[in-house]
Amino acid sequence: MIEENIFFQKNYAVVGNPNSGKTTLFNALTGLRQKVGNYPGVTVEKKLGQFIGQHGEKIELLDLPGTYSLSAHAPDECVTRDVLLGLRSDTPRPDRILCVIDASHLERNLYFITQVLELGIPTIIALNMIDLAQAQGTTIDITKLSSELDVPVIACQANAKETLLPLKIALSRAEITRSSWSQQLPSPWARAIDGVAAIWTHDEEKISQRDPLVRMKSLLLLASPDTEIEGLAKEMNAGSLLGIALAQRSMLDRELPSWREVLVSARYERIMELCQAAQGRTSSTSETMTHHLDEFLTHPVWGWFGFFSVMGLMFISIFVVAAYPMSWIEGAFGCVGNLIREFMPQGDLRDLMCDGIIAGIGGVVTFLPQILILFFFIGLLEDTGYMARAAFLMDRVMSKVGLHGKSFIPLLSSYACAIPGIMATRTIENAKDRLVTILVAPLMSCSARLPVYALMIAALFPAGSVSLWMKGALMMGLYIFGTSAALGFAWLFKKTILRGETSIFLMELPPYRCPVLKHVFLQMMQRAGMFLKRAGTVILGISILLWFVASFPKSNLEKSNHDKSSQLEESYAGRFGHFIEPVIAPLGFDWKIGIGLVAAQAAREVFISTLAIIYHVENDDETPSSLSTTLMKETRPNGMLVYTPLTCLSILVFFVLSMQCISTLSVVRRETNSLLWPLFQFCYMTGAAYLASFLVYQGGKLLGFI
Repeated sequence: MIEENIFFQKNYAVVGNPNSGKTTLFNALTGLRQKVGNYPGVTVEKKLGQFIGQHGEKIELLDLPGTYSLSAHAPDECVTRDVLLGLRSDTPRPDRILCVIDASHLERNLYFITQVLELGIPTIIALNMIDLAQAQGTTIDITKLSSELDVPVIACQANAKETLLPLKIALSRAEITRSSWSQQLPSPWARAIDGVAAIWTHDEEKISQRDPLVRMKSLLLLASPDTEIEGLAKEMNAGSLLGIALAQRSMLDRELPSWREVLVSARYERIMELCQAAQGRTSSTSETMTHHLDEFLTHPVWGWFGFFSVMGLMFISIFVVAAYPMSWIEGAFGCVGNLIREFMPQGDLRDLMCDGIIAGIGGVVTFLPQILILFFFIGLLEDTGYMARAAFLMDRVMSKVGLHGKSFIPLLSSYACAIPGIMATRTIENAKDRLVTILVAPLMSCSARLPVYALMIAALFPAGSVSLWMKGALMMGLYIFGTSAALGFAWLFKKTILRGETSIFLMELPPYRCPVLKHVFLQMMQRAGMFLKRAGTVILGISILLWFVASFPKSNLEKSNHDKSSQLEESYAGRFGHFIEPVIAPLGFDWKIGIGLVAAQAAREVFISTLAIIYHVENDDETPSSLSTTLMKETRPNGMLVYTPLTCLSILVFFVLSMQCISTLSVVRRETNSLLWPLFQFCYMTGAAYLASFLVYQGGKLLGFI
């Protein structure tokens, strides 16, 4: 952690395009010496780090959100713009800048970097991912690039610490010159900037009209969209300049009708000249392979065949590969429970340990292998570059329902957990598109739903009754159902309460790469740690509470299996379950399932631990069977099975659509700064889940299914 009130001899802001390796480089330089918080007034993360320079001085780095341009729209991009322009009172304007460039996409990265150079702040460029550029057949003349940009350029690889020494030496230099780079603009544009800058500096003699900061502010004010110019003028404390800015825009409309396009094309023309001078290209095997693979994997028809094949393999692996470690974990918890039953005297403490803690936590942790396999495939697909192709395929569908193409990444993140998915919507510029994405993100089946899906599928299809292909297909069908529901509700919201135009989505497909298994396994271990931490805190606490409400108040009945059932019905949990049973009975749920649904509001996987605790409390077997076996034997008072295929399907449909995570609702409250939207989200998702489950169960009964 960073100590407070430390004097730093050098302070750098770290900037760059998204996916340029900026944060990886920041982490490599600072290690564990970091402090993370939020910028006041916004939910954008603020990361500060430090390292010791070559002369023993402390160097501070501020990792700013990635952006493609200073003409920012999204909340995180606005933070980067405002810090670099000195518009945030809580964050001083940086003394120096470290620009991180993806060497394999030099032209795209230089658009933002040249804007930064024009701010007149001493700058160093880290030419990152130089190995990828070389693999693609791209050679970069670093000396030429440094000369043209008039700043130090250091080649490095953020994931290889041995390449960072030259960069650390450069960052430790006492003096760094300011770049003389400037954009060559047509004369109407130059006059417009001069006109605004002259008024800006009229009352302050200390500021020159030629000051780089003033000129960049003037340019951004002139280039801002009509709907944003007034707000940007207020942010810049330049409300008095609004009139002159509008007058200069009118002049540009007359003399240079395509002045907005000219501004962008003029910058790109000079960047292209620079790239032609500083880099050379040769054909590479990786480019040829990428081209041939994309002909199939991004094809309008065959691309979907490849997509569903990959997804099918993933879901079948969840059942096949995970079966063995799941049985080992289940057996280990069973052995621990038997040891406790053998050596502890009978009483409430033993019941708490066996029927509450062991049953509750064990019922959830058993599904850890399936979650790890899910994240292994996700990490593999991200590392190879296939995930971008999946985004490309999905964008064709998403654009038809009115969702912005950038919404795919937050929705994709929601397959792991809706919370980071919702936070990832900060990159969406349009406020309505961002809100729609937030509202539908929890419909994407997160990893916490996976244990519920696996348990219900196991109860629906006993071992050996159907092939693993069938189980995998049903699991994939649930994910497709959730995704389809998200897209359907997005279309509904875009047509009604959040009507707006669909933005254009531009995306660059990265080359295919050999996955780094170390990174994939580190991600898996990180997710395992988070899952086990949750099991040891949230689920442990809820398990103890559930055992208590399912075991008390105690009755005076003799202990037999029949009396244990009566005891459960007379407990606090049993009374509450019977109270809500009339509401959930039309869905095929009994009062015990109702207890699980209510408990699952804390976290979806708590549904598993709740059922495990209820059936352990009810049954007094010394060697309890697996939870799925117990469910298949559970009967109603009339002797009919509780977990019929129709009931299992009803539960699956309910969990696909329902909102059952208080943490997600709290994040929605923070991101929208309103109680209205999380309340609306809970109501529409719960209502949709109830209606869909009702139609499945009652419709199935009408068709003669049980």
